[in-house]
Amino acid sequence: MKRLIPSKLTLVLKSALASCAFMAGAFAPAAQTASSAPIMGVPFTPPETPPALKNSEAILPFFKKLAEYPRGRHLKPLHILQIGDSHTAGDSISGAWRSILQNRYGSGGRGVLAPGIPYKGYIAHGVHVSMSDGWTIGSIFGSHYSSDMPPVGFSGFNLTSHKNGAQISLDSGIEEAFDRFTVCGLAKPSAGIVVVSMGGQFQRVDFNSSWSHSQCVTLTSDMPQVHADVVAAEGPITLTSWASFRDNGGVALSNLGVVGSQLIHLQRSSDQVIATELKVYHPDLIVLAFGTNEGFAPYFDPTAFESVLREQISRIRRLSGNVPILMLGAPDASSRREEMLHNTPGVSPPLCSEPLPTDGFVTSPASNPATASQLSANQSKGVDSVMSTLRQQGVFGSDGNGPDISQPPGSDTNSAQNALPNIVPPSNVIWKVTTHPLFPPAGLAAVRRVQQRVASQLGIAFWDWHARMGGDCAAVHWGKAYPSLMRRDYVHYTSLGGQIIANRLDNDIKNAMESSPSPAR
Repeated sequence: MKRLIPSKLTLVLKSALASCAFMAGAFAPAAQTASSAPIMGVPFTPPETPPALKNSEAILPFFKKLAEYPRGRHLKPLHILQIGDSHTAGDSISGAWRSILQNRYGSGGRGVLAPGIPYKGYIAHGVHVSMSDGWTIGSIFGSHYSSDMPPVGFSGFNLTSHKNGAQISLDSGIEEAFDRFTVCGLAKPSAGIVVVSMGGQFQRVDFNSSWSHSQCVTLTSDMPQVHADVVAAEGPITLTSWASFRDNGGVALSNLGVVGSQLIHLQRSSDQVIATELKVYHPDLIVLAFGTNEGFAPYFDPTAFESVLREQISRIRRLSGNVPILMLGAPDASSRREEMLHNTPGVSPPLCSEPLPTDGFVTSPASNPATASQLSANQSKGVDSVMSTLRQQGVFGSDGNGPDISQPPGSDTNSAQNALPNIVPPSNVIWKVTTHPLFPPAGLAAVRRVQQRVASQLGIAFWDWHARMGGDCAAVHWGKAYPSLMRRDYVHYTSLGGQIIANRLDNDIKNAMESSPSPAR
């Protein structure tokens, strides 16, 4: 954040404070944002890039179903099941893609979800989930992971009751109304009873069994419903997923992501649970969306990752009965952490330019009064103290580059930024590489090379997300844009950015479908 001009400490501080104030305003709640806070105006429209879907013939069966699928009563929807990391969990891209497909083909319901509220800040667009106390959460990654926890499926989470009457509920909007509701859990010795209800129907399901296995129960209704409950009635129960579908044709898109996870963590899920749930949920396309956290790892080993990738693709094919797979290549993202320059052998990432105020431009302190006062109090202590203050407030991560990417996706901050009308004109902005530059981690490029090679060799459709963004350093342009298309971690997307990515993915799939052999038309 320091400026590259020889000047007195006070001028350096002014520049640092101006940039810090801008970032603080972007992360401050809208209610605390004052209209006087300036931001750098860097209008930006992501340039159009060539279509990036490769090996599209691998998903011809999905194209065929999509082209021929009618809308009508009692017809199960086409189901896209996406599994991945925080990009999938946050649903900014998959949610936008869901809206595009459902507007075009009709809604098939919200699809599969992790049971209950699996982590703080959980968002399930299109539905509202509530959960009482009395539950213990398990996960394939993070603070809820334990080697002795009950089995987990593709959702990456499980939920175990430790109190009778513990309840989870799902409420949907009209557009995601459902007439089929499914709950999956673990049947085993000494398991309890769960009561599932939807639209006035109640079903008691006994999970007590002489042998351990995955078990699912489904309720159906003649009329679309918007509310369902699951209650642990007697004894402990463990749930692995739940889902809402509407059998009226259309499309359902399930996003099952675990924040901070890597593909290797998928190995912690249970074959038996996944096989049972895939049979019930019947996906028509599986989207594999990992790679970002691998690229940000302290050390990325391409050989080890390739072994895991091949193993998990083989596993998914075996458990799903060869459902077509689409792999999303790791997107562009940026960091300032020096260790990311060399976190894999043989790759030297480019350094990215970023917008800075011109030398003669002076701006005011942060709009948040608390932030402004703390910054002012720390002025005499130097830039490092100012940055420390902002880190303590959560504006920056420990690397000075936004929140840690392992943090759960939170609410969109773009609206708060757009509420700031006092914009520094583009004429007062220059682009340059700073002394503490942004750059794409070396590991990300290595991840993509492995992904693309394995996809080609194994006959997996591959979408080059990185290329569709604009290549190396695109994340900086997206993140510095006004309005912003990426959050200030240069990893996650705002709602607007997610919509652009979803549109580009959808356009590439639609174009490939239209140019495919006649059976898929």
